[in-house]
Amino acid sequence: MRPPTPKDAAARSSGLRNETAALRAEASALKTETSALQAEVARLRGVEQAVQRQNEYLTALHAAALSLIENLDQKEQLQAILRHAAALADTRHGYIYLLEPDGQRLQMRVGMGFFTGQLGRQVTCGEGMGGKVWELERPLVVPDYREWPDRLADKVLDGLRSIVGLPLKSDQGVVGVIGLAHVDPDGQFREADVQNLERFAALALIALEKANLYADVRRELAERRRAEARIKQSERRYRTFLDASPDPIVVYDMEGVATYVNPAFEQTFGLSREKLLGHQIDFVPPESWPETRRAIEAMKRGQKINLFETRRLTRDGRKLDVQISSTLYTNADGESVGNIVTLRDISARKRAETALKNYHDHLEELVQERTAELAAANERLAQEIEERKRAETALRRREKELQAQSGHLEEVNTALRVLLKQREADKSELQENVLTNVRELVRPYLARLGRSRLDTSQRMLIEVLEANLESIVSPFVGKLSSRYFSLTPMEVKVAGLIKEGQTNKEIAELLALSKNTILFHRYNIRTKLGLKGRKVNLRSYLLSFEE
Repeated sequence: MRPPTPKDAAARSSGLRNETAALRAEASALKTETSALQAEVARLRGVEQAVQRQNEYLTALHAAALSLIENLDQKEQLQAILRHAAALADTRHGYIYLLEPDGQRLQMRVGMGFFTGQLGRQVTCGEGMGGKVWELERPLVVPDYREWPDRLADKVLDGLRSIVGLPLKSDQGVVGVIGLAHVDPDGQFREADVQNLERFAALALIALEKANLYADVRRELAERRRAEARIKQSERRYRTFLDASPDPIVVYDMEGVATYVNPAFEQTFGLSREKLLGHQIDFVPPESWPETRRAIEAMKRGQKINLFETRRLTRDGRKLDVQISSTLYTNADGESVGNIVTLRDISARKRAETALKNYHDHLEELVQERTAELAAANERLAQEIEERKRAETALRRREKELQAQSGHLEEVNTALRVLLKQREADKSELQENVLTNVRELVRPYLARLGRSRLDTSQRMLIEVLEANLESIVSPFVGKLSSRYFSLTPMEVKVAGLIKEGQTNKEIAELLALSKNTILFHRYNIRTKLGLKGRKVNLRSYLLSFEE
């Protein structure tokens, strides 16, 4: 064996390097495979957890479905739906909106946790979470309700964080919304939660529809019972009415067999109910059959027989005049099953009509006799009218003469009124002249004489003279006395002197009284003339009496 050469050493070294590289590559591949296996194991564990969680969801969903389907009360069912939905989403806060009957609003019917105090809240389409889910008709998840732009502007809702809404959608559209929420910042709704809740919402809708259907059936049954009770009550009422009717009533089937007769029928015709029911009633006289057949045929054609007059036989053979009204009655399918006949005994009325006709004929004879008498009376009246017309002509002629005389008298009266007016004017002028003459020609001298030295008797005579003269010639005094009867004679004197322009001092000297007495009389005059408290000049007011 030869010793290794340098060439052999180089070859060996190269082989070792190649083998080392191969081992390293194999180690790297093993490491990569190990990582892949670890990742696959982690994925399988996640799948296993998801499957386990899904199984838990399906188990809970199955239990919830059984619970919901067995519950038929809507309110209890809504509460159960909300509890199961909250359990599936691992939360304690949720609500259910249902569509109002008008289809314009959703109303919160049940709530739990945060929403317990929100019952009765209403939203329209597109308003808040419930309205938005209604509008979109699909599930909606909001990570943070506080930051959501479409949230309701209510500070009470500021405590909400993550919230999810699921529509309860039927063939007619959205009929309600299930809402679930977290108030914990870390609580969130995953996509798997939403999918499971969506499946649950479908089951919940089926349960609600079943409950609504059950409620409708119960209402229909209750309504049917009420209707049956009303029908029975109505039958009793109409039976009572028929029994109490004073007119004979008989009910026939379409074959003409009597199925009911009332007591008045038995009393009127003397026939027994037991012998009539189930048989045709033979009480039509032979001469009345033609008109009776025509009436029956008309009734079968649907015509209503009203106040048809004919005759019927009683048990003892008497013929009664009757008035018949008849109408068909139908069953629930609208088919005619019989007719109701009401008979009214009008025999007494017929007798009265016969007597009335006889009386009417008698009255006609009396009227003819009376007419002849009236014709004679009219002839006499025509003669009287002619005589009255002649008298009226003479009266009109006399009236014209009286009118002419009346016109002449009116002219005379006018002339007399003019003369009387002139006489009054002359009288007033005379009085004024006399008054002026006394005022200018007599009174100044009497005043001077009164201021001279006179004894008491002379002064008294002057006063009497002044008073009498004033009473005779002054129209002012007459007016004052006639208009104001309450003035005393002394007040009349003082009023006359005030009108003449005399001062209080001058009046006191003329009447031999003190100035205070004159002031007292002035005060009384103003009071009696209604001038007290008024800024009216007494002399000007007294002068107005002469106008």
